[in-house]
Amino acid sequence: MASPHEQSTPPAPRSAPEHEPPEPSRAYLGQLQRDTERRKRELAHHLRDHHGAGPTAQERLEALVDAQSEALVRILHELHRDPETAFQEHRAARRITEHLTRHGVEAQSPAFGLDTAVHAEVSSEDFDPRSHRTIAVMSEYDALPGIGHGCGHNVIAVTGLGAFVALAELLREEPGAFSGRVVYLGTPAEEGEGGKEIMARNGALEGVDAAAMVHPYMTDLTDQVWLGRRQCEVTFHGRASHASSHPFMGRNALDGAVLAYQGLGLLRQQTPPTDRIHAVLPEGGERPNIITESATLRLYVRSQRPETLSALSQRVGEVMEGAALMAGVGVSVAWDTSPATLPVLSNGPLSDRWVLAQQRRGRDPYPAGTLSEVLAASTDFGNVSYRVPGIHPLIGIATEDTGLHSREFAQAAGSPRAERAGLDGAYGLAAVALDYLTDDELAADVAEDFRASGGGISVPDYFD
Repeated sequence: MASPHEQSTPPAPRSAPEHEPPEPSRAYLGQLQRDTERRKRELAHHLRDHHGAGPTAQERLEALVDAQSEALVRILHELHRDPETAFQEHRAARRITEHLTRHGVEAQSPAFGLDTAVHAEVSSEDFDPRSHRTIAVMSEYDALPGIGHGCGHNVIAVTGLGAFVALAELLREEPGAFSGRVVYLGTPAEEGEGGKEIMARNGALEGVDAAAMVHPYMTDLTDQVWLGRRQCEVTFHGRASHASSHPFMGRNALDGAVLAYQGLGLLRQQTPPTDRIHAVLPEGGERPNIITESATLRLYVRSQRPETLSALSQRVGEVMEGAALMAGVGVSVAWDTSPATLPVLSNGPLSDRWVLAQQRRGRDPYPAGTLSEVLAASTDFGNVSYRVPGIHPLIGIATEDTGLHSREFAQAAGSPRAERAGLDGAYGLAAVALDYLTDDELAADVAEDFRASGGGISVPDYFD
């Protein structure tokens, strides 16, 4: 039997075990991969019959892309070694501008209200905006904090750049190669900041009839689901009080934030499978003995269509207000502190031309629907694609089990596969642009597909 002294001695505190978090199960990922393999066998392209620019013009265009290969690969690696985050891409913009200048193209940077945006354009001598078309090719070049180019924007940078320069060189060599205009847009701050939307509101798409860019991925895909995304910052307002002596005099803002977070978890049970809600609680009080006076919840909501994104936003707002009511605190909800992004509306006829161009380069992009729509992120190109017809295909630089925004994908963005994708993507964008500018029947089908798919909405006013 223990002595009285021994019984009154408090036990020594036990330290928490130190260990790494367990690895998530890969069972669902494995099922997705098996489903993808099945769809690869079952799905096939059904390409529309358009003549495009013709094989001779495309052969010359391809040579003009490949003539830039050394410079484009160098830029790809320079950006990879020197990542810059949103709105800070000064060196990237300078490298892009220098490449344009070396090829005799006058470039502007800053442009359209952003210090690190780049703008250039070329047009045929007979260009008339009333009768000729304009297409924009786009680059991204911002990196992720702490990870670098874990989304491969260094590859995107050289695809748009190489495509535009090849078209400019083609027009210089053969003034009659096409009638129309090509606009180059270097677009900063795609990662969470909506750089393209800011540029569009400042006139970047004025007079533009279509747009194209390509994104690196784990495989070659003609089209993939991209979700619209809105940001929301919610502040719960309470009353501070001593948490022990006068708790009844306080109103706990942290309670409101926690109830809201739990409410989002319950809401997920009633949302469509492709809807997404992610939240963090960056501010929840200073000390445990003070009832929290202010707490902040930051969240993203995503959905597959503009109208379902609007509906999800309304439900999330109701959860925030309900949580505040339950906790007896005030609440303020601020939507779109950075511009909202819409889903990507991919244009079918332009996508067909992309497939043919990639097949010329020895690639064979899988049809839309090959990859599960569960694997869906967001991009501000969606805002472009609802203003004008556009494409945002994917080009493989990594193995199929590599996720975006990972260190593994960042490593792949500096690999030989990324180099090849940069050149193949540049040719693909240039080829699509040339086909669009030279084939009137294709252009008419592009416009009809855009109209029939719901394009042409007023992006800035949509969620008002």
